[in-house]
Amino acid sequence: MQTFFCTDDTFLLLLNFSVLPFVRLPQDTISTLNTLQSYATALKELKSKRHLQLKTTRGFLERAGLTVDELDRLNIIHVTGTKGKGSTCAFTEQILRNYGFRTGFFSSPHLVQVTERIRINGQPIEKELFTKYFWQIYRRLEETKVGFDFSYLLLAVYVCCHAQCTASVVTMTPACFNRRPWVCGISFLDIDHTDILGDTIKQIAWHKAGIYKPGVPAFTIRQPEDAMPVLEEWAKEIGVGAECGPLHLGLAGQHQRSNASLALQLSHTWLQMRGLPDNSFPCSTVNNGGMLQATAFSPSPVMVKGLADTEWPGRSQTLKHGAVTYFLDGAHTLHSIQACSEWFRETAAEHERNASGPVARVLLFNVTGERDAAAFLKLLVPCHFDFAVFCPCIAEVSTSSIQEKKFDMSVEEMLTRCWDNERIWRLHNHLDDNGDNPLLIEDRLPNLPEHRGDTLVFPCIFSALQWITQGRDSVLADQAKMTLLVKPSITAKVAPLREASEIHVLITGSLYLVGGALKHLDTASSK
Repeated sequence: MQTFFCTDDTFLLLLNFSVLPFVRLPQDTISTLNTLQSYATALKELKSKRHLQLKTTRGFLERAGLTVDELDRLNIIHVTGTKGKGSTCAFTEQILRNYGFRTGFFSSPHLVQVTERIRINGQPIEKELFTKYFWQIYRRLEETKVGFDFSYLLLAVYVCCHAQCTASVVTMTPACFNRRPWVCGISFLDIDHTDILGDTIKQIAWHKAGIYKPGVPAFTIRQPEDAMPVLEEWAKEIGVGAECGPLHLGLAGQHQRSNASLALQLSHTWLQMRGLPDNSFPCSTVNNGGMLQATAFSPSPVMVKGLADTEWPGRSQTLKHGAVTYFLDGAHTLHSIQACSEWFRETAAEHERNASGPVARVLLFNVTGERDAAAFLKLLVPCHFDFAVFCPCIAEVSTSSIQEKKFDMSVEEMLTRCWDNERIWRLHNHLDDNGDNPLLIEDRLPNLPEHRGDTLVFPCIFSALQWITQGRDSVLADQAKMTLLVKPSITAKVAPLREASEIHVLITGSLYLVGGALKHLDTASSK
């Protein structure tokens, strides 16, 4: 018996193959992934063919040599939502692992390595296994001669079927292959991916409720006002006993409480369906204005330990490197940016109380897609940053290693967006914008504007981190990469960073930005 966890909002990304030689090295796999249809192009195609999506996904299973019956044996916990679905699944997966089950976990996007998307027993799949299974699927799809299509979800299902997982957790779109998961959950709904889901909470809730299936237990958390009636109507229409999880938990981190609450309900239900006692203690069920309030219970010691043991990089994560402390949160919706701002102010203040002298606060920010950078940045103004730094979601400008291609924009287009974000920040903070003088970083790089205020734009994440830390982070200093060359006028600005007893850096706005930063800051994850 297997269990598979699924979490993702990338809408079952289907990528077109081109015919390539049968190579098997990990770097060849990444090179091949880079030749596939881009994310932006795939989304355009998806919008025009969404009515064929379910039929198409079943076809992928057959072409990969899998059956729907095999998928049903994965004991899937299916989670969707806008924010918190990854954290919810991470909590759930850790709890079930603590009960001794072998777990599989699919999530998207990855932060540093593509292998992070598929985890077996909490660990990213080994590069060699990723390569092995990727090419097995690649060849089977190629042999069918019905176009060459690939999805990370298909690869995850294939891996979990072969890895003999007991429990499978999937964070993803409603278009999951599974006919009958063991339990479903919907995390917090917010405005995002409007080109696919619509630009209102009602429209987004309608799409997300698509994971509900007749006879399958379903849970959610307290949602925006317009979302709950839609979820209730969906549940009523298909005969699902959807329930809203309890709101209060004795856990630190206000914005993670609802995710932990949802995870407890999902794991509790899965364990009951498995026929195992989970040593939790039931309380009561109440009506919550049309949707049942889920039965509250006191978590078992195993569950409590699971919540405490859960690690989910890039979400409310703190890394301390000597005098420099990094606060990383891949927030990319208005609600999550607000939560991030509150988390940073609270957590950074705790660190500052123990500092031996003045602390410099620095924001490193970027957004992707059509997100409202002005609204995001306005919510970050109360953090009172001494510097605001902007850069594209590019880990480094020059590299000898092959990296996965993530964007369709040119470097110049990305930098233009960064300059726009810088101007917005200066307007929010009533700073004079005198950025007419170019800052040249190496001859081969684009010219960047120089400002006399406390904002800067850099061409990549590494150069931004290098300037922010001013040689005070030994992890960055040990990396044999390009040395940042800047004008003396820019160097003159660094006195507060060099004189501060500590530097606190908030990195937010995009999971891609956070992932690029972790590549340099958490060297173990980038190997």
